[in-house]
Amino acid sequence: MSTDLERLMQRADALLARLEAVLPLPAAAPDWNAAIAWRYRKRRGAGVLEPVRHVASIRLSGLQEIDGQKERLVRNTRQFVDGRAANNVLLTGARGTGKSSLVKACLNEFADRGLRLIEVDKADMVDLPDLVDLVGDRPERFIVFCDDLSFDEGEPGYKALKSMLDGSVAQASDNVLIYATSNRRHLLPEYMKENLTYTHTEDGEVHPGEVVEEKISLSERFGLWISFYPFSQAEYLAIVAQWLQHFGVAEARIAAARPEALVWALERGSRSGRVAYQFARDFSGRSSS
Repeated sequence: MSTDLERLMQRADALLARLEAVLPLPAAAPDWNAAIAWRYRKRRGAGVLEPVRHVASIRLSGLQEIDGQKERLVRNTRQFVDGRAANNVLLTGARGTGKSSLVKACLNEFADRGLRLIEVDKADMVDLPDLVDLVGDRPERFIVFCDDLSFDEGEPGYKALKSMLDGSVAQASDNVLIYATSNRRHLLPEYMKENLTYTHTEDGEVHPGEVVEEKISLSERFGLWISFYPFSQAEYLAIVAQWLQHFGVAEARIAAARPEALVWALERGSRSGRVAYQFARDFSGRSSS
């Protein structure tokens, strides 16, 4: 009997060891002095914080034609770094207008005052509670950053993010904020058939249905919305000139580059800051040859 019991215990121990090898493990604390930014990744089922060795060097002064958006995000980030009340932020709007660049510029602006950034993919949002617990006792101030955030129906990260923003029994620690960028204001796909769920009252009021309310509810949990808009031709050319100056192009050449910059934008179908930067790189590279 004892032999059979020992054999059974050995098999149970072996089974538990195999289960532990495949079950997801919480992220281990990294060397917090190794970087000012980290990427959260899954490696063999375990969460890992990988240091970003070369953080984008973008500065606030290098972002043009978005002064209003810049002022709001810098103010919120400064409040956060100072230990005052601040909001989670959703930056939405036209592509290539500086949403993620503005977040990176704020990191560079406040890094020497203890600001740190952890980039998390939307697929890993389910691990947000573990990530918040990991940094909860640290003296630094952490921005959990998700770039180009949007969800399809039923994705598990949606519920985790919604609970973490507002509604979970466990409150996020005071040294963590969530900053997210998205081209969608409501973060979920919207369909024409959902308009049929709206109801109308006798006095003319319109009320959204439950499906629409659910889609709006996530974005509403971000305390601060910052919207970005397509650039006008004059704004686009101003950004082109700023980037050409950055790459060391002479003033006379900058003026001569305007027609080429407009053709470049026409071919791309966009007058965004990203397109302006890409043109400036191409033009300055050709000019230096």
